[in-house]
Amino acid sequence: MCSVARECEVAIERGFRLFGNLSKGRIDIKDDRSNIPLMTTETHHTDVRKIRRPGRPPKVDRENFETRAALIRCGTQVFTEQGFMATGIDYILKQVGVPKGSFYHYFESKEAFGRAVLDNYAEYFAQMLDRWLLNESLTPLERLVGFVQNAKAGMARHDYRRGCMVGNLGQEVGMLPEGFRETLETIFLAWQTRLSQCLKAAQQAGELARGADCDELAAFFWIGWEGAVLRARLVKSDAPLNTFISGFLRGLPQ
Repeated sequence: MCSVARECEVAIERGFRLFGNLSKGRIDIKDDRSNIPLMTTETHHTDVRKIRRPGRPPKVDRENFETRAALIRCGTQVFTEQGFMATGIDYILKQVGVPKGSFYHYFESKEAFGRAVLDNYAEYFAQMLDRWLLNESLTPLERLVGFVQNAKAGMARHDYRRGCMVGNLGQEVGMLPEGFRETLETIFLAWQTRLSQCLKAAQQAGELARGADCDELAAFFWIGWEGAVLRARLVKSDAPLNTFISGFLRGLPQ
């Protein structure tokens, strides 16, 4: 049998195998693609297996992203317990299991790492505030109480070891790198704005006097709240948090 005739028979036989798979309601793509290199001619050397199919995104190297996220996560936990200055990078790396030489692949310095952790915490806390203070299934003041109860539960869950990272860093601001002071104040002001809007909603709902200065009340809340969190960690109890929120609510102008 001549070579041309034999190639025709092979092609027909391959076609029957493919048709048989179709008749069974499936295509054996693996088997079909395994034959592709055999269908190339000697004068055409392109390996079609190396051609990326249109519309298919390239592989994403997730290892760097996940390692960076793990470092930030660990930094968040540690900074809420012991602040920035008392935290050594070696401790963070040991907890995450990352070699020290690799740290600077993700962050230029401890300061850059600290800023990334602080930004992450600020975003997390803002989302938590929005979840409570914008919850329209509750009255505005009930939303504030809900936030407080949630925070109390979180502190108790960690045996009062963890506090507010922004408050922790605020206490050591004199030793922090340049620029941290402004960042911390910006975060506090953002929290105040959110609470002020909630208190204005309380005015509309009749829970708060129309003439109340909501901006001033919001500033007062966060100043007192940070002190209550500090005291709660000191005594390992939610009593200071209860005392503060009770006093704050009783003092609101009706």
